[in-house]
Amino acid sequence: MNLNTDFLNIKSEKDFGTLALKTFAYQYEHNGVYRKWCELTNTKEVKHIEDIPYLPISFFKSHNVSCRPDEMPEDYFLSSGTSSMQRSRHNVFSKQQYLDNTRSCFSQFYGDAKDYCYICLLPNYLEQEHSSLICMMNHFTNISRYKQSGFFKNNLTDVINILEDNEARGIKTILFGVTYALLDLIELKKFRLHSTIVFETGGMKGRRREMSKKELHGILKEGFGVDNIASEYGMCELFSQAYAVKDGRFRCPAQMKVCIKQVSDPKSPNLINRNGIINIIDLANTQTCSFIQTEDIGIQSEDGSFEILGRLDHSALRGCNLMYN
Repeated sequence: MNLNTDFLNIKSEKDFGTLALKTFAYQYEHNGVYRKWCELTNTKEVKHIEDIPYLPISFFKSHNVSCRPDEMPEDYFLSSGTSSMQRSRHNVFSKQQYLDNTRSCFSQFYGDAKDYCYICLLPNYLEQEHSSLICMMNHFTNISRYKQSGFFKNNLTDVINILEDNEARGIKTILFGVTYALLDLIELKKFRLHSTIVFETGGMKGRRREMSKKELHGILKEGFGVDNIASEYGMCELFSQAYAVKDGRFRCPAQMKVCIKQVSDPKSPNLINRNGIINIIDLANTQTCSFIQTEDIGIQSEDGSFEILGRLDHSALRGCNLMYN
């Protein structure tokens, strides 16, 4: 067994469950922060995946969440924010493992990442050091077979020219941008895209008024002339990414699983078609913690797809977090 690579070879629910239990046993033994949390939740061993406790994601801000706490990581990712904010930190012991996994996740939805041209409109992320999203998209632009792939900060005219040229040549393209930058682009030019997948990520970052996903995607679909707007669900505390090909409904890759729990009861049964807090198993987090309670509210369907409904009020989690303070 090699936890650092086995998650890339999951073929079935049985494979996932077996590896999840082995990962729990390893992280319980080697991750002191996670073991303490398990003890506080009266969990010392589990026989079923449903019994695994989820570590509140805020611990990545206050603790060294690591199975190798005495070792220097190769790199680390930080959550977005200003230098004055307390930001989450996720140690990266193998950047190549992270990059291989991002490519694996992407390929399960869109095919080989090298077959696309990437136009990245991520100006605010470029300003942040140690961004997992920039690391992923930089990897995709580097392996792309198209030399015009790259990051574009303010030069929207170049973006328009590349998009139009790629469309004329039938080049499969991914336009990956923060919300406000995509809106800036379609204010300059209205498109009729056929070979391009438009990915929307992040919010307005204070640049424009906030709006519902339905309203936003309607505006983007009209402006880019596409039937669907795609999205990616990831964060610095996760090494895997879920994807919404259309309609804002996310699906997990084979190495990742989402379950919805009651906010007031982290040991509640998984909720289907009911709002609750999103919990994630990410088996790519081999040397940190694979079992994360996020601060996102969502709803999951019978087929496993899920939708993000918003963020949790911090006061709702305060009681649980105080257990460990």
